[in-house]
Amino acid sequence: MLFVTGGSGFLGSALIATAQEEGWPVTAPSSSALDIRDREAVIASIGELKPTAVVHLAYRKDDRTNIVDGSRHVAEAAAASGSKLIHMSTDVVFSGRLEPYAEADNPDPANDYGRYKFEAEQAVCAAFPSAAIVRTSLLYDTEALAPLQIDVRQALESGPGHRPMTFFTDEYRCPAHVTDVAAALVALAGIPDRTGPIHIAGPERISRADFARRTARWLGLRADDLMTSTIAEAGLTRPANVVLDTARAQRLGLTCRSVAASYDE
Repeated sequence: MLFVTGGSGFLGSALIATAQEEGWPVTAPSSSALDIRDREAVIASIGELKPTAVVHLAYRKDDRTNIVDGSRHVAEAAAASGSKLIHMSTDVVFSGRLEPYAEADNPDPANDYGRYKFEAEQAVCAAFPSAAIVRTSLLYDTEALAPLQIDVRQALESGPGHRPMTFFTDEYRCPAHVTDVAAALVALAGIPDRTGPIHIAGPERISRADFARRTARWLGLRADDLMTSTIAEAGLTRPANVVLDTARAQRLGLTCRSVAASYDE
């Protein structure tokens, strides 16, 4: 059995569909049914079922308690039940640099969300040293639109309530198709000895602005109408060039398609 937190989210929905296609029985309680901030409830819920693997996806971006304490509770519960644990993290535990980041590189987050997720990684490792920690990048889809794709569509909509949105030309990431990441997580659930951090992300380094343009064209919208800027011009502090080295994942056959292939460019 696969126990999934955050199953109603964008990645969670793809993960559950993929796992069921692969023949996994899946249990995915909603956040109202299981509050991961409630340690005793989490331990009781996972302990009762004793799943083969727990995939922890649940988070609330601005809630440190949910991200850090919730992750610790899930890790403690998975360890106590003898389950494998796959903990979902993010590329923004890094602040950005010229070279790609390998799993052995020390995180140095530049914003609160990155700091919370790094704290969560540390909490998970302390509670369950053999957990697998998956870092990924921006997620998108070619069926149901991801939040960042919806941002592009809304940025080009007109009418009452329209809010202009700016996309940065100097913020680089490695966008990954959500079904590829879901498939990788399901595959990891069946690999008992794969532990520690692993980077699963797309093969292309793409700026937010370029991804927005390519998404606009794929949606049949006018890419030239998108507003672009730079992080410096916006006066913000955020990760700039965050590229994940995915060699370790590739050796396991865990790969993501390119944006070009997804959008049939």
